[in-house]
Amino acid sequence: MNREVTTVMKARTLKRHLREGSKNILRNGWMTFASVASVTTTLILVGVFLVIMLNLNEMSEKVEEDVQIRAFIDIAANQEDIDALEKEITKLSEISTIEYSSKEEELENLMSSLGADGEAMAMVNQDNPLNAAFIIKTADPMDTFDVAKKIKSFDHVSSVEYGNNVIQKLFTFNEYARYIGIGLIAALVLTAAFLISNTIKITIMARSEEIGIMKLVGATNGFIRWPFFIEGLLMGILGSIVPIILVIGGYYYLYENMKDRTFVPFFELIPFSPFVWQVSLILLGIGAFIGVWGSVMSVRKFLKV
Repeated sequence: MNREVTTVMKARTLKRHLREGSKNILRNGWMTFASVASVTTTLILVGVFLVIMLNLNEMSEKVEEDVQIRAFIDIAANQEDIDALEKEITKLSEISTIEYSSKEEELENLMSSLGADGEAMAMVNQDNPLNAAFIIKTADPMDTFDVAKKIKSFDHVSSVEYGNNVIQKLFTFNEYARYIGIGLIAALVLTAAFLISNTIKITIMARSEEIGIMKLVGATNGFIRWPFFIEGLLMGILGSIVPIILVIGGYYYLYENMKDRTFVPFFELIPFSPFVWQVSLILLGIGAFIGVWGSVMSVRKFLKV
């Protein structure tokens, strides 16, 4: 019986908190509108940054998977020299895989890459000028640069190719883009939380007398602060609705119009689903976090919880 009474009381208390939290939003019309608008603007920008950053990361991972070192072997090297070189390369701890590509395979690959123009090179088969090569991948793509330098110094290696200029610039760009994006997102989130905090502070100050009476009759700080937490949570959730709609609609349009167009060989948008739903949940979570955090900051200061 006591459990039933307790459950009913908890349900009534929760209902009361939800009602009070909703009323608080309506009481401060313009301030609430400003806070929700701030969260909306913040989350639109956060959504854009998230979509860009996650696609850049996906692109970077695909590039990293394809990063390889081609160590071309001296034409004068005999089979014994080639075997010795392979053993020396294999000893490097950073190496993940190593594959031998003969002169004939190198010529075939070159002809394939040239398409129709490659057919004109068929006559070269009689006097193949290309070097055999070892195709090497590292366990960590970031080790590619150091490993390539080491291999270049080995005997019987004529040259080393690994697209150092393009890859290095891509890694650097992606790293800077990630840090800048995270910094901007953090700044935007703090700004929105600050505005929500100010809105709730105004509510608390307007009801300070009522709150004082509630404390005198024995109301706990938890009982008093819950409506304000719900107020902040609702503002955060309301502010996330428009950004979620824009992200879903905008990304769908972008994906449908770009999925069959290749502007950059290794660039491909992340498939629409489940990507947009994951981003939407992140935006909803960030909106709720901003609202609750803003509430916590204001309530702790004014109620001295």
